[in-house]
Amino acid sequence: MSTPYETLGVAPTASLDEIKKAYRRLARKLHPDLNPGDKAAEARFKDVASAYRLLNDPETRKRYDAGEIDEAGTERPQRQYYRDFAETGQAHSYASGAGYADFFDADDPFAELLRRSSGARANRRGQDLHYRLPIRFDESITGAEKRITLPTGGTLNVTIPAGVVEGQTLRLRGKGAPGAGDGKPGDALIELEVSPDPRFTREGDDLTLDLPISLAEAVLGGKVNAPTPTGDVSLTVPAGSDSNTTLRLKAKGAPRRGGGRGDQLVKLRIVLSKPADAALRDFVSNWANADSFDPREGNRS
Repeated sequence: MSTPYETLGVAPTASLDEIKKAYRRLARKLHPDLNPGDKAAEARFKDVASAYRLLNDPETRKRYDAGEIDEAGTERPQRQYYRDFAETGQAHSYASGAGYADFFDADDPFAELLRRSSGARANRRGQDLHYRLPIRFDESITGAEKRITLPTGGTLNVTIPAGVVEGQTLRLRGKGAPGAGDGKPGDALIELEVSPDPRFTREGDDLTLDLPISLAEAVLGGKVNAPTPTGDVSLTVPAGSDSNTTLRLKAKGAPRRGGGRGDQLVKLRIVLSKPADAALRDFVSNWANADSFDPREGNRS
């Protein structure tokens, strides 16, 4: 084990001023605030700070040189079979600021940096906590009030704004982990997971719906119910519609950021009954003009 003199890189005859200069030099090089994530530098800094605490005090230095205490400041037993090793009961940490704040010059900018850093650690902000929250597709369009059960057993109420999308993150300020000292609590970050609805496709603020209609509704027209995220609406199918017909429901889409709402596009899809209607089959078989219309004429080259 290195002696405190070896740790600081000074001779046992070094003056107090030389010891301070050596510590100051090593602190600038090894302090954890200047080497974030470097565990080796952090461990060396702790050894350097411990050595300085021992040698900076003339009384403890004198006792160490006399062999009364060891490198950690622990009493050395003089008669091992009459007394136990003593423990100091003192815990030192660079996080307290006591390891350096008392010896730097008042105008030393490095000392000011460390003092500020020490204060920030003592009053640091709490961590942000991350959660995932599943919601239905219609809730992503209309908004909702949800509740999260936390790992601690508590709950967190979450207001889902209308118009959110898959993967969007909501920030609840002050609902994260508590801070240290006077530090503010962190935030809760809620990542939304929107469950798809097989009826709807979202493109920006507009929605698309494939709506099955009967042959009679396509030929004759009529009123049908069309689903939207906020409930069914009555839709007029024009007579003579086909599977290329797209109808627009104004303001039935998702809310727009600047105000208003997108639209819902309804694509009609003609569906024949199953099993096939015998009367319809007979009509088509005997339809005089059945062969006069070629639906594939536009596809020929």
